[in-house]
Amino acid sequence: MEYTIVDVRTVDEFRGGNVAGSINIPLQEVVEREAEIMALKQPVLFCCLSGGRSGQATQYFKAKGLDCENGGGWLEVNAKMNG
Repeated sequence: MEYTIVDVRTVDEFRGGNVAGSINIPLQEVVEREAEIMALKQPVLFCCLSGGRSGQATQYFKAKGLDCENGGGWLEVNAKMNG
């Protein structure tokens, strides 16, 4: 399955390493950037460092009707995508 990967870590965290092709939208910006996220190609896979922040984003957007999942930590997502 082809996911659009959204990394909800901070810009600095994202710069330190990320899944190739992922989009960085920090968790504190997801509400104000809701329209942008809702317009992404679905399904969307949210990731962060451990799965906590991406879980919050997933819960929020599932309630809005977005086809999305919590991918957990970006390293796990990276391993799955490139495994």
